[in-house]
Amino acid sequence: MATAAVVGVTTGVMKPLLSKLTKLLEEEYVKLKGVRKQIKFLRDELSAMSATLEMLADAEELNPQTRKWRDKLRELAYDLEDCIDAFMVRVDHEHDGHSGLFKRFFRKLKKLRPRHEIANQIQELKPSVIEASERHKRYQLVDISSNSRSTCAVDPRLSALYVEIDKLVGIDCAKKYITEWLTMETKKASSSELKVLSIVGCGGLGKTTLANQVYKDDKSQFSCAAFVSVSRTPDVRKVLRGIAKGVGITSNMLDDDEKELIDKLREHLQDKRYLIVIDDVWDAKPWETIKLALMNNNCGSRIITTTRSNDVASYLSSQGGNVYQMKSLSFEDSKRLLFKRAFGSENLRYTHLGTAPDEILKKCDGLPLAIITISSMLADQHAKGEWDSVLNDIGSSLAKNPGAENMTAILSMSYFDIPHHLRSCLLYLSVFPEDYEIEKQCLINRWIAEGFIHKEKGQNEYEIGERYFNDLINRSMIQPLIVKYGQVKTCQVHDIILDYIKCKAAEENFVTSLDAAEPVYTSEYKVRRLFVSNDNEENVTLWADQILSHVRSVTIFGEPVKISLLPSTPLRVLDQRSMQNHHLASIGKLFNLKYLRLCSRSITRLPETVGELHHLQTLDVRGTCIEELPRTITELQQLTRLYVDWYTRFPEGTIGKMHSLEELRKYGVKSYGQAKSIQEFSKLTKLRTLKIRCDFHTLNRSEGRSQAERIHSYVGNLLSSCNLHHLIYTNVWDSITVYPLPLHSWHPAASCSIRKLCIERIPIYRVPNWMGSLGNLGVLELEVMCVRPEDVEILGEIPSLVFLNLDTWGGTSGRIVFPGNNGFRSLKQFSLCIKFCGTSLEFEAGSMSNLEHVKLQFSAHDMECLNGASSLGIQHLSSLNKAEIEIGSDWHEYDVDYNPVEDDHDDTARCISRAINAAIETLPNRPTASFKIQEVDCKHFESFLREWNQYHDGLFNEWLKLWQIREEPANQPTDGETELEDETHEKEEEEQTDEEETSEEEVARQDDTGSSN
Repeated sequence: MATAAVVGVTTGVMKPLLSKLTKLLEEEYVKLKGVRKQIKFLRDELSAMSATLEMLADAEELNPQTRKWRDKLRELAYDLEDCIDAFMVRVDHEHDGHSGLFKRFFRKLKKLRPRHEIANQIQELKPSVIEASERHKRYQLVDISSNSRSTCAVDPRLSALYVEIDKLVGIDCAKKYITEWLTMETKKASSSELKVLSIVGCGGLGKTTLANQVYKDDKSQFSCAAFVSVSRTPDVRKVLRGIAKGVGITSNMLDDDEKELIDKLREHLQDKRYLIVIDDVWDAKPWETIKLALMNNNCGSRIITTTRSNDVASYLSSQGGNVYQMKSLSFEDSKRLLFKRAFGSENLRYTHLGTAPDEILKKCDGLPLAIITISSMLADQHAKGEWDSVLNDIGSSLAKNPGAENMTAILSMSYFDIPHHLRSCLLYLSVFPEDYEIEKQCLINRWIAEGFIHKEKGQNEYEIGERYFNDLINRSMIQPLIVKYGQVKTCQVHDIILDYIKCKAAEENFVTSLDAAEPVYTSEYKVRRLFVSNDNEENVTLWADQILSHVRSVTIFGEPVKISLLPSTPLRVLDQRSMQNHHLASIGKLFNLKYLRLCSRSITRLPETVGELHHLQTLDVRGTCIEELPRTITELQQLTRLYVDWYTRFPEGTIGKMHSLEELRKYGVKSYGQAKSIQEFSKLTKLRTLKIRCDFHTLNRSEGRSQAERIHSYVGNLLSSCNLHHLIYTNVWDSITVYPLPLHSWHPAASCSIRKLCIERIPIYRVPNWMGSLGNLGVLELEVMCVRPEDVEILGEIPSLVFLNLDTWGGTSGRIVFPGNNGFRSLKQFSLCIKFCGTSLEFEAGSMSNLEHVKLQFSAHDMECLNGASSLGIQHLSSLNKAEIEIGSDWHEYDVDYNPVEDDHDDTARCISRAINAAIETLPNRPTASFKIQEVDCKHFESFLREWNQYHDGLFNEWLKLWQIREEPANQPTDGETELEDETHEKEEEEQTDEEETSEEEVARQDDTGSSN
């Protein structure tokens, strides 16, 4: 069973090879005598053997003879593909070096050395192909059957699974035990002593989940708290930095050594009662260093650790601490978890499935990870035959070998349920270290560079990669970490699954993982993909050149590692986190390179030779000190994704020449001269994602305001001239210091392709009418200075809007109302931040009928801050599943996990919290609710706008009228004056209304005139 993964990945190697052989036959430059015939022979022979590989791909056990044939064929396929790639790159390079006539080039090509070299290499490899073919026939491999099953459908409740993934069933008793231990210890005479509790159990039992739940629930009882992971190969400095950051140390610690970090922590914690959770401790050695920082200050501090080793647990808790032995789930809890993950419900009445669920759970033996893996395969599978098939696939090994081997068998079964094209993608995760937060964007771009993504009609490679990624999440093979606007941004691989896939990747020579301190490589096969972890302080040199002559991917984490890469290497991916300028001297010779990521502050420039990387698709230089890209960047005609820091400049005139660019993050604008380059983006017809970050706050200068308007105009034109899908327009400074964006002057067509529009830290006067007709817009982020009823109406008209993030300073007449008029019919998630006091918020009956998640942030120092509102009408959000409420008040402590049910304080913020919580409890879906209370200054938004306008010499006079914000009276009326005021009040209101209508018409007229100019 251990060698089974090889086949699936071997199939992945064979398919691109056959495609390249076919393409090679179609090209003119293989008409050298004999070469075409030999290539056709190779393609035909390999095609015949590829069919057998397809059948073998799902055989979990192979005899040694078959396994050896498969391994040899895999390596042969690698060598042949390298040979073809090298030939094609050399020919293309020669072609790029000639600007003469195309036909003349092909006539001269017959005399070029590459043709003769590929002929010689094919001649050398041909006997190996013949031998493999003969063995294929001699061993009668075609008769081997497959035990493959059809893959399960993608769970349509993918977003719901994100929420459930870290809410394991059956931990309430364990959590209660540990919480009571924390509480009871406080009552003892020795409560002031530092205590350690160790949670111990085998991998996959939910130790980390339990510790995290206790941490979230109980950290508010302590002065400060931190949660860190150690992992099997710990970086003690990183752990100490994590603790320091968690407990509130804000100084720069990047260059501190262990002693300096320990000293800082001891000084900071000397008079504080702290709670520290240290997750995943594998041995006692790192603990010896970490515990030096966690001094016994006699303040009642507590430490919780998790480990897989009983010996380590006993040692960590030897000083009067406690060991909690993690238990497997009970049978009933296991059943609840199985059905919740498989069907989205804890309903246990699925009698039509017979005894299959019970038999499966017996084999899972209460291991949560195993249950999650199986339930993912059975998601929405209601047919009894599917459950019986899973039960039969598990076999008898679980019953005979309880413990960790059971989980391995289940993981193996889950692995073979994955389609062939996803297996390479899964094994590729072994190039990342334990506990590493993997960027989805980075991962998918690497999959593309490696050739794992197969193009499909109607979708680009990245969109297909996202589907692969979501499929792996759905199968619980990777865990989502950060989810924003319904999209997973980062993920992580569970240690148990990572151990499994690392083993598989090594067995089939897919990835070679090495510790730089002991770079021992004994395999008979060449290194194809290399992952190096270097925790040493000094540079390390790895091997001789010939060992790396066929490496396709190099990923290095930690300190610098010196690796000599030959120009002929088939290297496609280079991800170095610790390089320096001189390491890039020969970068232009890596002709096959498709993905280059450099993340080192020691790199200050890219060499001009980077322009020779004609196959480069992704360039990521974020985290470097590169101030300007080389002009040769325009020679990268296959570059589709470019990631730079906002301070990195582009040479003048280069942007418009990058015709293949599909994504750019993030283009920085620090001057008006740079802003002119924004117009060049309109020449990039393939550009789909653009992030622009500006650096200006020039409200107090007419020249600066004029420049800001022009920059805004340039950005707005992109919506009309480009096929952008995602536009993120942000500013460095706080929105209060930024010149407002005249968004109403933009004029995109109703058919505009924009799907995501995020305008961050740049306020707008009002929501433009054209926004309501954007039929493709699904994500919108805005900051509206003063929300009018008309703004709410326009936003509600956007037909496909699913995620809305709205910041505002206040509302017209001190009110923001969301009416029940069938607006926001597609909205699922809504975030609203009201930055100043003086605005009431109300959701009317029938409003936002499909809203599932609401996040509200406002201030409530007294009832005037909310104009008398209390529950906000949240009881009318009938589909709500989750509510997050953050309230600003005069309270001097930041209460992260405030529970309104358990609090009897009568200040306004807490009264409002209880009213909102009571309203939430009336909703049918029983939404989860979280409350935070923090100290903020009380500032009325109308007063602020008047002061703000006065400071800028009346720049916004007309807008204040439009927002119905009157001038503040110079003197308060006396009692004698009140009667006279009452008599004339109605007349003044009528005049004011007429004046406001005239003002709005005048503002609109000015806007139109300004936009035409």
